[in-house]
Amino acid sequence: MITLTINGNKHEFSGDPSTPVLWYLRDELNLTGPKFGCGMAQCGACTVHIDGVAQRSCVLPVAAAAGRSITTIEGLSEQGDHPVQQAWVEHKVPQCGFCQCGQMMQAASLLAANPTPTDDEIVSNMSGNICRCGTYPRIHKAIKSAAKTMASVQYFDPNEQGEEV
Repeated sequence: MITLTINGNKHEFSGDPSTPVLWYLRDELNLTGPKFGCGMAQCGACTVHIDGVAQRSCVLPVAAAAGRSITTIEGLSEQGDHPVQQAWVEHKVPQCGFCQCGQMMQAASLLAANPTPTDDEIVSNMSGNICRCGTYPRIHKAIKSAAKTMASVQYFDPNEQGEEV
């Protein structure tokens, strides 16, 4: 039995420990934010946070996530009011929307680690997330906007252990 904390809730996994986290999230827990895009950790559609850091869930075995905290887009903010989510709406980022959960999770991880990224840091950090519709300019603007929002107010991430972000 493998214990995982997903979006703040404990879950017991009794299946094959080599099962990718993505399939457990989607097939067993019905968390459909992380998407299957490439299955090789190359596109970013499956991005989740593992202990607060963006990771590709399509290649991460459940066994490697044992005892760790996993956050999906569904757990980033229950009301959808995380500054990154708000900025995505404000800048009308999604077109087809397929990659956007992974994009937002990557952006939230970036901003948690670096609240004032430069343009080059945004481009570098987001380069592993592919948007088939090419909304990169809007993604970039949304990240800059979310960074400003997060800098202007003390944002508290309920999925972190009492730490201010």
